[in-house]
Amino acid sequence: MSENSGRSEHSEHDVQREVSELESKSTTASRLFDLRLIIGGLFVVYGVIVTIAGISPSQATLDKAEGVNINLWTGIAMLLLGIFFLGWLKLRPVPPVEVTTEEEEGA
Repeated sequence: MSENSGRSEHSEHDVQREVSELESKSTTASRLFDLRLIIGGLFVVYGVIVTIAGISPSQATLDKAEGVNINLWTGIAMLLLGIFFLGWLKLRPVPPVEVTTEEEEGA
C-alpha cells in the first residue's frame, strides 16, 4: 500500500511540475503575442522609415504636398504612437494566467 501512495505522490509532483511549465509557457506566449507589442513595433519601424524619407525631401514631393513636409510630420507622429504603445506595454504588462487544478476546484 505504501508503494501506491509513493506512486501517487510522485505523479502529483509530476502533474504540478507540468502545470507550472504550462503556466510559464502560456504567460510567455501571451506576452509575445500581445497586440500592443506588434502594433507599437510596426509603428516604430514604419515611423523610422517615413521620418528618414522626410528628412531630405525633393522639391517635387514638397510641391505635391503644397509645401508641407508630410513625410517628416507623419513619420514623427508614427514614432510617437509606436513609443506610446510600447510604453503602455511596459507600464501595464499582461497579468500572469491563473490555472486552477482539479484539486483546488474540489476543495
